[in-house]
Amino acid sequence: MTEITDVNEWDRQVIEEFRANGGNMSGQLAGAPLLLLTTTGAKSGQQRTRPLVYLLEGGQIYVFAGNRGAATNPAWYHNLVANPDVTVEVGAEKFEARAIIIEGEEADRLGNIQLQKIPALAELAAKMTRKVPAVLLQRKH
Repeated sequence: MTEITDVNEWDRQVIEEFRANGGNMSGQLAGAPLLLLTTTGAKSGQQRTRPLVYLLEGGQIYVFAGNRGAATNPAWYHNLVANPDVTVEVGAEKFEARAIIIEGEEADRLGNIQLQKIPALAELAAKMTRKVPAVLLQRKH
């Protein structure tokens, strides 16, 4: 994948490759625990899909609102706070889930596990001044 400065264009290309290859990615994302999260826009009501790195811990899927190190939470986080019913794509599987915000010590514990598993995130996290929210994507049955 070439160097892309437009985040939306980068996301679009990642989503396209993810769906075309059943979640198997090439380049810098090869082997990364990647999922697609579709939320409903808090203001627009439109469906928005974003590729996110996730943590599988205790049989549960967690994502983190790191926003590539920005000082604010990402739009997808605000969307799922307003509308916690989401769609998750992991590999070739697609399912409905409920987003549950994890706070306090449990969020810290999960974040530390994720930083240990993906050391490249630790460098980004060290520069951040805000707490990064953790979100459980609880599969609906």
